[in-house]
Amino acid sequence: MEEPLSLQKCAERLERRGFRSFVVSGLKEAADLMRGLVRELSPASASYGDSMTLKATGILDELNASPDIQFYDGFVPGMDREEKWEIRRRGMTADLFLTGINAVSMKGTLHWVDMVGNRVAPVAFGPRNVILLAGANKLVATPEEARERIRRIAPLNARRHEDFKTPCMYTGTCADCNSPDRLCNIHMSIVKCFPKGRIAVILMEESGGL
Repeated sequence: MEEPLSLQKCAERLERRGFRSFVVSGLKEAADLMRGLVRELSPASASYGDSMTLKATGILDELNASPDIQFYDGFVPGMDREEKWEIRRRGMTADLFLTGINAVSMKGTLHWVDMVGNRVAPVAFGPRNVILLAGANKLVATPEEARERIRRIAPLNARRHEDFKTPCMYTGTCADCNSPDRLCNIHMSIVKCFPKGRIAVILMEESGGL
């Protein structure tokens, strides 16, 4: 019999794998928790990876407005691509990095897909601390289902970029394509947090993002 999905049980398993883990009800509670973590960690610098759920909390605007934090924002509309990439490179050595997760398994594993790597590389190494936010819609039973979820959402993510042209934008199905605009170039999984406690995972009872 398949185990029912449970954010609380998933959080317990994440803790056993060395992550700090929290379960909150919604965006407001997630934002309050992140503010508390920022106060606790006292970062001198911060950056982030693109995440609709993270943006919806308002925490990024607060970090950007803080006079005590150097905020590296490589997603400013209209900014030249090379300038964006340079800022994202600086963000890889910030004290604090925040982003979302594409899928979380009940085994306590985290899974992503990325185009360039600027979102996943700082999670794996670089910033002293990482805060991740995921809605309940990201929770799946197994790592195998996490990878399948990523294949299903790839077309939806592609459609967020109006100037991109990938097969999945038109068919709605991942074709493992060779398009110049392919978004799913880099796949990353984290099965244990090292050093222990470096990564904080916030699981939200509401759905969030794709």
